[in-house]
Amino acid sequence: MSRYFTEDHEWIELDGEIGTVGITDYAQGQLGDIVFVDVPEEGKELTKGDEAAVVESVKAASDVYTPVSGTVIEGNAALADTPALVNEDPEGDGWFFKLTLSDTAELDGLMDEAAYEAFVAKL
Repeated sequence: MSRYFTEDHEWIELDGEIGTVGITDYAQGQLGDIVFVDVPEEGKELTKGDEAAVVESVKAASDVYTPVSGTVIEGNAALADTPALVNEDPEGDGWFFKLTLSDTAELDGLMDEAAYEAFVAKL
């Protein structure tokens, strides 16, 4: 599986044509304690850069943007009852949604893990 990152601190992990999207450990650290997450509904069509989800913390509310275009096939239902999963495991169990990619070429504009770590180091 391949994982890519955006400058807005989202990650997407690919398994064939399916992408799982969440926010990075850096992003959850900036937000603080997560108290609410609103994920997109199954079947929602997203275009790269669209607001796809909302995450609220004790500090702020923030939009989560989709790193690629596609159709949502699943939102992480566990986040409704346990939004703290985003703090506990942001790049694992705290994922936000899964989608079927409509254009894999959009991945070309994203960073790999090494490039993302270098990007974060400059912040």
